[in-house]
Amino acid sequence: MADKNQEVMDKVISLCKRRGFVFQGSEIYGGLAGTWDYGPLGVALKNNIKNLWWNKFVENREDMFGVDAAIIMNPKVWEASGHVSGFVDPTEDGKQFNVMFKTAVGAGEEAIDSYLRPETAQGMFVNFKNVVDAFHPKLPFGLAQIGKAFRNEISPRDFIFRVREFEQMEIEYFVQEKDWKDFFENWREQMFDWMKEIGLPKSSIHELEVPDGDRAHYSKRTIDFEFDFPFGRKELYGLAYRTDFDLKNHSDSSGVALEYFDEESGERFSPHVIEPTFGVDRTVLAILSSAYTEDELGGEKRNYLKLSKNIAPIKAAVFPLLKNKPELVEKAREIYMMLKKDIPQIVFDDNGNIGKRYRRQDEIGTPVCITVDFDTLGEKPELADTVTVRDRDTGEQKRVAIKDLIKEIST
Repeated sequence: MADKNQEVMDKVISLCKRRGFVFQGSEIYGGLAGTWDYGPLGVALKNNIKNLWWNKFVENREDMFGVDAAIIMNPKVWEASGHVSGFVDPTEDGKQFNVMFKTAVGAGEEAIDSYLRPETAQGMFVNFKNVVDAFHPKLPFGLAQIGKAFRNEISPRDFIFRVREFEQMEIEYFVQEKDWKDFFENWREQMFDWMKEIGLPKSSIHELEVPDGDRAHYSKRTIDFEFDFPFGRKELYGLAYRTDFDLKNHSDSSGVALEYFDEESGERFSPHVIEPTFGVDRTVLAILSSAYTEDELGGEKRNYLKLSKNIAPIKAAVFPLLKNKPELVEKAREIYMMLKKDIPQIVFDDNGNIGKRYRRQDEIGTPVCITVDFDTLGEKPELADTVTVRDRDTGEQKRVAIKDLIKEIST
């Protein structure tokens, strides 16, 4: 079984390079362990994931505020948060190694040592007072951020699973202490909703209640959402109850009161925090590995990505039936340009025969292919101004009026 799973992983990695999803970082110089570059389709897939997440958890809510904090912060932030003393992994000889990347800010003797952030959370905690003062939100409310984080992993591995530079989608949701259990459960359900929305099979998702002693230093309760990757069951997302650990520590360290004033009760207090954390790169890997499918269609073996429509990097491809017939090419490009105004993630493809084009689009997960043929031009009057629309998963084809294509692609 392990060999079979490794074979799937190898095929996914090969597809990622061949079709422009993910490349080895600095490849022409032999690469750099734990670094990966996203190609055109990988960028499109990542952006679809991030946009969907932002829309769901920020734009469609009234209790969420977006921020984008600096990657390099005052080093006192990491002292107060416990990362300088506690963010360590053991090396092979048993020594403790801090996995934060050190950097120097400034020049010469004036330079100070700082770090590339190992998580996005602290940027939200140090901006808590700024957001409260600017927007006067009522509890409960959250801060949300999508951004890069960096960890000097001792042994990066498993493709884009454990890397040194990665991207997080993270929320710090501020609540009253007495309400934390209810909101913890509420966020647990919302995270399951999200995983369903992006097409991850529920049978591959497992909850792990992280026991005492294994939780991060700031957490009173943590659930890891683990996923069945080809290389084993590993952490995909996390949900933590951080109590008021961060706000209290930053208040004590900075001398600035990071408190919330409840106008109704007249109370001033540090809110407690529920933290849902979503790794972008691990989301990409979970999606690609679960979407990779092999079957037989029309008597031929094929492999394709069974991606949900809402995250597929290309929403549709438009073909002329024959590339050497100018009238077909012209009509196909006209339809392509019309659709692209409303659906930017659409491509025109006339390279190779129609069968090869279908296979190419299947392999990158394009949900539908649209073919312009002589019937479109009116060879059969009853089919004029219609096109053939082919479904990626089934290979089934149907005639659709050109005027109905946007609706057909979008639903």
